Amino acid sequence: MPKQLPPGQFETEKWPILHEGDVYEFDEATWNFRLFGDVKEEVSLSYQEVMQLPKTISTIDMHCVTTWSKFDTTFEGIAFREFLRFVELDPDVKYVKIYGYLNGDRFGYSANLPLEALMGDDALFVYRWKDKQHDWQDISPKHGYPLRFIPPATFYLWKGAKWASGIRFMKEDEPGYWEERGYSMTANPFKEERFAEWVPRIRF
Repeated sequence: MPKQLPPGQFETEKWPILHEGDVYEFDEATWNFRLFGDVKEEVSLSYQEVMQLPKTISTIDMHCVTTWSKFDTTFEGIAFREFLRFVELDPDVKYVKIYGYLNGDRFGYSANLPLEALMGDDALFVYRWKDKQHDWQDISPKHGYPLRFIPPATFYLWKGAKWASGIRFMKEDEPGYWEERGYSMTANPFKEERFAEWVPRIRF
């Protein structure tokens, strides 16, 4: 849905920086990307193995729950579907959690998404970007270097993950970091699904 501004949003040409916690400091020697959950066998990929995967270039609109929308940002990255070649999913896997770094924990952040929505060119683990004001450049550490998941434009941007670290495959839907704090499980900006109708209990 290019150029369609969701309700309650305003358009910006900037790419605002918003995130929880500190900024991840990339160390290739310790970095890995996990594929786990309801799979026959868990897989861990090195940075070089991830970067050798086929690349996709796609223009994706971004809609943040804080009410800004940015159109026509072009990303280069690895499509979500490319990671499926490494795992055999258990029957009835319909959901995933995308994980990312948060305050010292490389799996401290997570966002839940339906698997079927991530099969296109607009679900990307990105490392480069450009727009009308910027030529191709690597994403900065504050934007999620070395790898950031950008969700399709039919989801608010919190369904992505900075400093992406893995994918967990699931048979049942399960709230992620912001969903546990009262945000919508489905997060469609065009339906203005910002908050949950109910707030999940956080177990301690």
